[in-house]
Amino acid sequence: MFVLKPQSGLPIFEQLKAQMLEFVALGILSPNDKLPSVRSLAMELSINPNTVAKAYQELELQGYVYTVPGKGCFVSDNHIEEQIHFVKLTEFIQTVKEMKRHNIKENELVDAIS
Repeated sequence: MFVLKPQSGLPIFEQLKAQMLEFVALGILSPNDKLPSVRSLAMELSINPNTVAKAYQELELQGYVYTVPGKGCFVSDNHIEEQIHFVKLTEFIQTVKEMKRHNIKENELVDAIS
């Protein structure tokens, strides 16, 4: 289910977070779906369980997942699609601002989006 790219330069826990949010946005994960346990996901991906735990903890702090003691982590149902939409749009706006600082013209950006 998850595809990790150690050579990408992005920390593994960040890759996990991004993919989980992408799965929610695509409807692969729905509100209140149970996420794999830290141990099972770590074994499946051959990574340290602390890496998975860190991804889950950050997702919980950001309100994307919640933990039920003794049961596991679940996808939050508090308007997660809108939260993801807002975050992605904010990231896009920051990227556009950076591109403008590097003198990339508006018509070039529009062409790239198209």
